[in-house]
Amino acid sequence: QCIVLNSYNLLTFKNERCTELFETLGCEGEIRLALQHLSDWAAPRPVEKTLMTLVDQAYVQPQPLGLVLIIGAWNYPWAVTLQPLVGAIAAGNAAIIKPSEVSSHSARAMEELLPLYLDTDLYPVVTGGVSETQELLRQRWDHVFYTGSSSVGRLVMEAAAAHLTPVTLELGGKSPCYIHSDCNIRVAARYGPDHVGKFVNCGQTCISPDYVLCEPSVQSRLLEEVREARLKHFYGISFEDYGRIINQRHFRRIMGLMEGSTVALGGDCDEADCYIGPTVLKDVSADSKVMKEEIFGPVLPIISVSGVDQAIQFISDREKPLVIYVFTEDKKVGLMIADTSSGALLANDCLVHFTVSTLPFGGVGHSGMGCYKGKHTFDQLSHLRSCLIKSSSLESVNSLRYPPHTQRKINWLRLLLLKQIDLKKSEGWSWSTRGRGACRENRRHCAP
Repeated sequence: QCIVLNSYNLLTFKNERCTELFETLGCEGEIRLALQHLSDWAAPRPVEKTLMTLVDQAYVQPQPLGLVLIIGAWNYPWAVTLQPLVGAIAAGNAAIIKPSEVSSHSARAMEELLPLYLDTDLYPVVTGGVSETQELLRQRWDHVFYTGSSSVGRLVMEAAAAHLTPVTLELGGKSPCYIHSDCNIRVAARYGPDHVGKFVNCGQTCISPDYVLCEPSVQSRLLEEVREARLKHFYGISFEDYGRIINQRHFRRIMGLMEGSTVALGGDCDEADCYIGPTVLKDVSADSKVMKEEIFGPVLPIISVSGVDQAIQFISDREKPLVIYVFTEDKKVGLMIADTSSGALLANDCLVHFTVSTLPFGGVGHSGMGCYKGKHTFDQLSHLRSCLIKSSSLESVNSLRYPPHTQRKINWLRLLLLKQIDLKKSEGWSWSTRGRGACRENRRHCAP
């Protein structure tokens, strides 16, 4: 895979191994999962019944939405474009693929490679810039799946609203990382502020920690561990695993965000090479420039808090993030889960929740809406159609709905409608209605 992709000169800001590790392996996993479980995902799904519908067939039937527009992002152009496409195909939809024009080599590769394997009438690739994207958004779709910034996400949602088109918005935001004093600071430094969390893909990852919250005593210990980790796993200008900023416009934006802050580690840069070394800022204030927007680069501010309660308050006072990271060995995780809101929460590690296909990936509020990964993508790009096939065998019961509506009828209907029947718990007995099409007890109780 990566040898073929490398021939298209994709490695302008990311090397071959990182492309395979963080992009193509995930796509391959999504494809394998869909092939393995598609028959189960697409099968009718039984639902609980009331006594009123006991002998009827009640189920949810997934159906294709129709035509889906997938607008990808530039930071992981393969993963965030093709993984939704896997779910769209599995759900039976046609889809238009619009890769980001910023990662131009990847866009060109998709334009040339995908038609070799997919029906171009059902899955065409449309390349181009802002004008092409705007023209696409003016068309009517059955679903729009967008990955990118919150500012563009608003425009996508506004355009989709003209046709009442549902949207999935996979956005970003400032994801916090709280490091408690009781945790293993060395582990926290390596998995969070160091190469595993913040600096992979040169910090251009929507789920990377955007800033660290910790007590002042933790800040000094954390800086020592990050400094030591950099000596052992140094991300220098010639280090082949360390990428580059996507273009000079983003280079200048990131450098501008550091103005007025104190650099504790790093700060080295080369505009001609779009290189910014891993940088840690210390004693950052909440109203500093670097805290005004998502950094999306290899710059990590550290903000001092008095403890977990102040950290929770700091997070809650701001827009809901895509993910919250917590490093602690005690029950502080429970406090974060109970008292904050985010797309996801991950304790004692970074990024890896994205690799778990059984967990829905997505934001909430400012960080997005909708989710995907595995079956969640299938469901997101399907219409889950409610189906109820009534039996005429109990017309005497159904007649309780007819006027006159006496108190006796209402009392019976209250019993019949409010009593839920859990088919899974009732396994072992069967209900027969003399062959009149009622659901019989089996593993697919209400399959038509």
